[in-house]
Amino acid sequence: MTAGLRLAVTLLTVVPLGTGRVDRDAARSAMLLAPAAGLIPGGAAALVLLAGGPLGLSGLLAAALAVAAAAAVTRALHLDGLADLADGLGSGRPAAEALAIMKRSDIGPFGVVTLLLTLLIQVAALASAPQPALAAVVASVTGRLALAWACRTGVPSARPGGLGALVAGTVPTRAALAATAAVVAAAAAAGLAAGGLGGALHGAAAVAAGLAAALLALRRAVRRLGGVTGDVFGALVEVAATAALIALAALP
Repeated sequence: MTAGLRLAVTLLTVVPLGTGRVDRDAARSAMLLAPAAGLIPGGAAALVLLAGGPLGLSGLLAAALAVAAAAAVTRALHLDGLADLADGLGSGRPAAEALAIMKRSDIGPFGVVTLLLTLLIQVAALASAPQPALAAVVASVTGRLALAWACRTGVPSARPGGLGALVAGTVPTRAALAATAAVVAAAAAAGLAAGGLGGALHGAAAVAAGLAAALLALRRAVRRLGGVTGDVFGALVEVAATAALIALAALP
């Protein structure tokens, strides 16, 4: 578990814990513990939001700075994956050509528009959430929960090498369900502490909404590309986190 947690933190954040041994067992643990690694960018965003009040920042400005902090803590890795996947899928090309497009270092128009809209939605949803700091943490953890499902047994890698090949198919469905139950319970408990029974229901609903959006995106990516890649993983993190934020902002 320790090796898996180190790997999860090292892969998903800028925190230099070192990877230790890197094999499929460690990859399985890392993907199951990815939600815990989500506490780091989520916590960074929450700290910015909590500091915004004493500093006299508007809710919108604090939300924008919080999103920027989360991106910095992750090297914008997941946003890069989202842009690459948008370019690949948006190209309408066959799988091999779409994968080649995703490997390019530049960002095309689909990627630019997707990034812009995603960041705008995240900032607006975070600024509108009743408990912005809590919403940032719940969304960040939910985003990383999507990785366990993307790496579950039966989901192939789109390429023979790379991150996708290392982690694809490593997570048993039962383990993904257990991780999901833990995240839902934690989100509900945090919501209960912050806003009573309504807060608990909102926290659980946000996790469910984020995971549902990620699974839909995963299905689309696998059908078009033939499997998962590192870019797909990054995109799913952003899709799940954004959907969770929307749910938290929309729920009364």
